[in-house]
Amino acid sequence: MIQNKLKAHFHFGFSLVEMAIVLFIVALLLGGLLPTVSSQIDQQHRNETRKQMEEIKGALIGFAVSKGYLPCPASAVIGVEDRNLTTLDCNSHVGFLPWATLSVNQLDGWGRLYRYSATPDFTTASGVFTTTTSADITINRRDPSNTAILIPLSNINAIPAVIVSHGSNGIFGTLESGNIIPSNGLNSYNNVADQLANVSGVVNTAPTALGRNFVSGDFRAGTASNDENFDDSVAWISPNILINRMVSAGKLP
Repeated sequence: MIQNKLKAHFHFGFSLVEMAIVLFIVALLLGGLLPTVSSQIDQQHRNETRKQMEEIKGALIGFAVSKGYLPCPASAVIGVEDRNLTTLDCNSHVGFLPWATLSVNQLDGWGRLYRYSATPDFTTASGVFTTTTSADITINRRDPSNTAILIPLSNINAIPAVIVSHGSNGIFGTLESGNIIPSNGLNSYNNVADQLANVSGVVNTAPTALGRNFVSGDFRAGTASNDENFDDSVAWISPNILINRMVSAGKLP
């Protein structure tokens, strides 16, 4: 009789209350793990993107050493430089990274196309740029009062070329399909405006020529309900490194 009662008790299993407690504990454990896993994945994508951007910089310098000029931005997702074959100049100052021309990764760690801008005097195929060729791209950052100021680059405020990843939020970035990731809406705060600047190369307090002004800096959280976090990654070609590599390769005297 006692054996039958024990068997019946064990066959019954967990009560609804016990099951609810177990599920609650599991939910708490998963809730604590998910942010950590998400953060680790995001950091992995960020590290992958930084590594790719260094490889892209190397490919750009290698292209210049081989050709005597930098590649043009690509106008389409196919990643081929958009050059006027008559004038030998680029058809645009800013666009997509010419990944197919350079044989590098087309997408950053989050699966979005890289943006790219290059100074026209460094991209024209009508002649090799020289040690006196002027670059026209400026990298900006925000000071605590949200004023755009130049990043100190050893007193060099003009650079030949820049590469942009739109970061984990991907605002204004372009997918491999060609679709653009929208923002929640533009506003007077600077984070969304800065991410838009990294598409066109126009900063709100700088000259309005396309492709000439970009924004870099540390992660910044939004300050309004429709303001996005700033998490773009911006890398640029140092004019000193580029010229030194050209001289070492015998391309420049």
